[in-house]
Amino acid sequence: MESELKTFDSKENEPLQAVHESSSKDDRPLLKSDSNANSPKVSGVEELEELEKKYAAYVRKDVYGTMGRGELPLVEKLLLGFAAVTLVPIRVVVSISILLIYYLICRICTISIAPTRDEEQEDYAHMGGWRRSVVVQCGRFLSRALLFTLGFYWISEANRNTDTAEILTSENEGKEQSEEPERPGAIISNHVSYLDILYHMSSSFPSFVAKNLLMFNSKCLGCVYVQRESKASDFKGVSGVVTERVKEAHQNESAPQMMLFPEGTTTNGDYLLPFKTGAFLSKVPILPVILRYPYRRFSPAWDSISGVRHVILLLCQFVNYIEVTRLPVYYPSQEEKDDPKLYAHNVRKLMASEGGLTMSDIGLAEKRIYHAALNGNNRLPSVLHQKDD
Repeated sequence: MESELKTFDSKENEPLQAVHESSSKDDRPLLKSDSNANSPKVSGVEELEELEKKYAAYVRKDVYGTMGRGELPLVEKLLLGFAAVTLVPIRVVVSISILLIYYLICRICTISIAPTRDEEQEDYAHMGGWRRSVVVQCGRFLSRALLFTLGFYWISEANRNTDTAEILTSENEGKEQSEEPERPGAIISNHVSYLDILYHMSSSFPSFVAKNLLMFNSKCLGCVYVQRESKASDFKGVSGVVTERVKEAHQNESAPQMMLFPEGTTTNGDYLLPFKTGAFLSKVPILPVILRYPYRRFSPAWDSISGVRHVILLLCQFVNYIEVTRLPVYYPSQEEKDDPKLYAHNVRKLMASEGGLTMSDIGLAEKRIYHAALNGNNRLPSVLHQKDD
């Protein structure tokens, strides 16, 4: 989620604070064009190719083209029209029904109990007994049902064996794997779409970092909310809360695991952006998971397309696909525990090798620049051109 970029690495990325301050004043979507901008939109094949080469991690390659606004063949238009009047209404009604059912389940299971409040966070992550069991099991089932409704009828899942991971990480000198298996405190995944969260909910039902605008349901997941930093001297911030949650999940089997996207934003699924270190500050083992969305017509990746257009085209897609690769639990060496950047780099390198992903050095700042260029808005704050630390 893009909000993770603004929180996990707040201590290390202080130069980007100007971006956060300006975004609070102008909270427009990335792809919303500036109606008052005088700069022309990207014109010319050569200019577009240059942009796509520079910001390759965010370039759409499906039949719908750049920003999902490409010229479509007649057959594709007919398929869209047919799906819009038949498939879309059914999927919308069923999806809303599923969300309402789970909302009611969460409400019933939280009757007469107070949420846990800590550092301006409020959730039901530590709810136990039958309540927790019902919330988790129903949440997993309904998340899978929602994916099915959206056309993800089959999910291909593969588990890589330990030998493969050991070969790929043999370059790390002094690596000492634990003799006894330990519970990973967090699930580390590449970030391709908002659909990633639905899959992980259906698979392991973890907690994740979210904006405080989500529904009541997210409180039952134990989400860590992104909020403005408090001026209190003892305020831990989101990064501190996440670190504590990861450590707790590692030590306590009943505590929900954290689901973290260290890239900080979504890509087109072919690249892996630099990892933020917030997910690795806890110094505990993690579980790397790689997601891919094979496609024939429409790519489910949420890269350079607006949210509304993406949802509409996704609903019009008859069949969608997810491929999941789970790597063995990654146990950090002492050197990696002492250096979160090294820990993050090595995990990223392993995931890129196992997932066949290309490692890219661009981030959210470059994504905003690319989106602005596509919309013809070149009047961005100069700070956006700074590289992420």
